[in-house]
Amino acid sequence: MKSALEIKPDISYKSAGKFEETRFEKIHNEIFKSSAEASIIVAQEIAQLIRTKQEKNKSCVLGLATGSSPIKVYEELVRMHREEGLSFSNVITFNLDEYYPMTKENNQSYHYFMHQHLFNHIDIKPENVNIPDGTVSIDELNQYCIDYEMNIKNAGGLDFQLLGIGRTGHVGFNEPGSHINSGTRIITLDHITRVDASSDFNGIDNVPKRAITMGVSTIMRSKRIVLMAWGQNKADIIKRTIQGDISSEVPATFLQNHPNATFVLDQSAAVELTRFKTPWLVGECIWTQELKSKAIVWLCQKTKQSILKLTDRDYNNNGMSDLLAQEGSAYDLNINMFNVLQHTITGWPGGKPNTDDSHRPERANPAKKRVILFSPHPDDDVISMGGTFSKLIKQGHDVHVVYQTSGNIAVTDDEALKFAEVAKDFIGEAGSGINFKSVIDFLNSKSENQIDSLEVRKLKGLIRRRESYAATRYIGLKDENTHFLDLPFYETGQVKKNPLGPEDIAIVKDIIAKIKPHQVFAAGDLADPHGTHEVCLNAIFAAMKQLKPEKYMDDCWLWLYRGAWHEWDIHEIDMAVPLSPSEVLLKRHAILYHQSQKDRVMFQGNDSREFWVRAEDRNKNTAILYDDLGLAEYEAIEAFKRFDY
Repeated sequence: MKSALEIKPDISYKSAGKFEETRFEKIHNEIFKSSAEASIIVAQEIAQLIRTKQEKNKSCVLGLATGSSPIKVYEELVRMHREEGLSFSNVITFNLDEYYPMTKENNQSYHYFMHQHLFNHIDIKPENVNIPDGTVSIDELNQYCIDYEMNIKNAGGLDFQLLGIGRTGHVGFNEPGSHINSGTRIITLDHITRVDASSDFNGIDNVPKRAITMGVSTIMRSKRIVLMAWGQNKADIIKRTIQGDISSEVPATFLQNHPNATFVLDQSAAVELTRFKTPWLVGECIWTQELKSKAIVWLCQKTKQSILKLTDRDYNNNGMSDLLAQEGSAYDLNINMFNVLQHTITGWPGGKPNTDDSHRPERANPAKKRVILFSPHPDDDVISMGGTFSKLIKQGHDVHVVYQTSGNIAVTDDEALKFAEVAKDFIGEAGSGINFKSVIDFLNSKSENQIDSLEVRKLKGLIRRRESYAATRYIGLKDENTHFLDLPFYETGQVKKNPLGPEDIAIVKDIIAKIKPHQVFAAGDLADPHGTHEVCLNAIFAAMKQLKPEKYMDDCWLWLYRGAWHEWDIHEIDMAVPLSPSEVLLKRHAILYHQSQKDRVMFQGNDSREFWVRAEDRNKNTAILYDDLGLAEYEAIEAFKRFDY
């Protein structure tokens, strides 16, 4: 069985040795293609440790984390318990932290989290479970924290500590400023940490301002540490932690001094590390076309020059002498790269009829294509590709928009109450299928963390559905080409969703089989903090894989869009669709039809701007980047990457 230490990252360059590959890095790390793959490896290491201790009749003392990062690890441990007989009878656990004040019964408590994801499903002894108590009185808290430390020491110390990392660089809740000698204590949470938690609590005002946390010194005394980080949102802090100087401003950097710590990352979390972002600064590279594009765009931005102005000296002075030697001259490199980028630009996202398409991103034929635009939530379509959406319709393609989830959880209670009161006043109780008095009574008496009733969820889903119709009509789409899947995985009434299931995939598969598209557009923006985009994309991948033997799938191309959370980097773009000023305005107005998502965005992540502002700024910034590289100047550009499924 391989441990995380034995798995080598899949790197796209070669170098003289491990030192060259990682010479900027101060903490051992391993990179995996997906968080699911990495989580299984981590779970296997924990299981092996438990079994080894059992063979020696010893306790296994685990330090455990909460949050989204370890969920798949816990799922795999539960699976091994059920299917492989992994016993936790010798395991003692100590959790890192807990909000303060916080009752154990609150579904946002870490006590609730750990029992929901792990303890309720394994044979661990209840007396061996230790989680900081968020109900201890403030007068007794200091002694409680001292006792928590002593309990860890009396258990023999932590054999294995599982960690996540916050955007502030916190481990546990050791926020910036935490001292390396700090022990278990109460701490005030950083504003960024509270913002990141705000969607779980339905607003930052409901997020506790304090927490109990193990200290840095407690964590550092662990015999083995594995820190996990998934997704592009963690990429910046991962780079600062692994490559930066040790500082209390980034408490995770203290782990650089631990003798047995490993960071386990997915590829998105690792993208800012020097060996991945600019590998030519590390060692000799295998110069694929994608890496050439990435390097030359980076060189233009670093030297503040357009592509055609780069010189031999620019390449030689910035770690690309081997590329220059391979290609012959800066002139040849520049011309080739200019042409690559030029050929991504098209005002015909469905292909331009009766033209040579050898240097165009899309096929000329068939001239009129059947198109599916998948939208995870009922607004991602116009937020991320509203201008392209409009062009496809105006250019005569048979466009279908498919909303994968109801999006009901993103409607505030106040918004739902407003609609319920208007509906009750206007039509009474008849004909709607919703008892509006019941909805109003529920919302007016709803307690903290209470899950919405089915009728409330239905109303919130209808609000988003009608907003979607308004937006697509404005774009020019016929109502019969607007589809709502309401995938079952989403319909929990909570931020936490169910895993993707066969029924979800079958629903997506059916709509693809019905339309038989030539083009599929889907959200590749995986920075969505609650993972709905990723689950929806995986449903599409699974459905298209199952349908691949069908003849019509031979002519089906898959295009991935971004925009709500991140944009494609220039070197990743396969199709760039320019927008005129009037098209930018049309897109803005279409987004604003989603009124329930305006002004008070419930799930905005780490970006405080409204979605229409984010999208517009990113589209305009992409156009500026193309202009700076020496290409045509446009008002805005929507970007897409082709994916071979």
